[in-house]
Amino acid sequence: MVIKIIKVAPYYAKLLLTGMNDIIAYLLILKKEILPLIGSKEGIVHICMTYLQEGDEVLIPNPGYPAYAAAVRLSGATAVPYTMTEENDWLPNLNELEQTDLSKVKIMWINYPHMPTGSKATTSFFEAVIAFGKKYNILICHDNPYSFILNDHPQSILETEGAKDVAIELNSLSKSSNMAGWRIGMLCAAEERINEILRFKSNMDSGMFLPLQLAAAKALSLDSAWYTELNAAYQKRKDKALELLDLLSCSYREDQVGLFIWAKVPEKYTNGYQLSDEVLNKARVFITPGGIFGDAGNGYIRVSLCATEAVFEEAIARIRG
Repeated sequence: MVIKIIKVAPYYAKLLLTGMNDIIAYLLILKKEILPLIGSKEGIVHICMTYLQEGDEVLIPNPGYPAYAAAVRLSGATAVPYTMTEENDWLPNLNELEQTDLSKVKIMWINYPHMPTGSKATTSFFEAVIAFGKKYNILICHDNPYSFILNDHPQSILETEGAKDVAIELNSLSKSSNMAGWRIGMLCAAEERINEILRFKSNMDSGMFLPLQLAAAKALSLDSAWYTELNAAYQKRKDKALELLDLLSCSYREDQVGLFIWAKVPEKYTNGYQLSDEVLNKARVFITPGGIFGDAGNGYIRVSLCATEAVFEEAIARIRG
């Protein structure tokens, strides 16, 4: 078997598709529309360096993952945050964006399940954002690493009709397969997009180490029992996280999915930073202030489910004093 390690080992690609519950298996062509990444974060940089230059603009979510803005800066382009709100289910207001000057916008970053808010996208939103991208010639980049965490209905933007004409999707095994640190991710897109990004990537590295591809293939060959067991553990952590947030009198939506819990701070606090500082100083427990994800997150905090139940129990005990 001839294996093009710079692109994708065939057995890895096949198991990648079946391991993703066939969400996009019927849409992607084996060996041509999947690009293995040394972690999905590098894909964010590769996309920006491939398609952007000085003078271009990029729409990035506020609140959102800080790596989008960093990658845009590296490319020389300008990040233009779009503000999202709880009232709009933390989805972009495409009607408002259409009232702005989009003539220099080349890329729009979206991320669902959303980090940090845990919000899910809807099929109608994916249809609308694909239409938006086509109308304004904007590449829609969907960062989707939390799709299998506490989420009964994983979605891919590539399920949307016509999506491959204008969309790229990233995913990762870090969360769904407990392989954080292994740096195993993937980029899914039309073949011409893969080849365009590969021209940049091939000058940065020589592809994923083959034994890691084999490990990824093994992980992806596991049946749904793996995800059931994984999510049972995350649900127990989520229950503890909500107990902690109740202790702090924070409010939150219980339908959040993904690896984090997003909560609104009580009105007595000016912002999430104030509550975070108070808890840190009094209980020696650190909780991430929502403002680090953009000013639209100032009134919130974020709790990660990466901590074990024992750590949550210790944090709760310290806060109770």
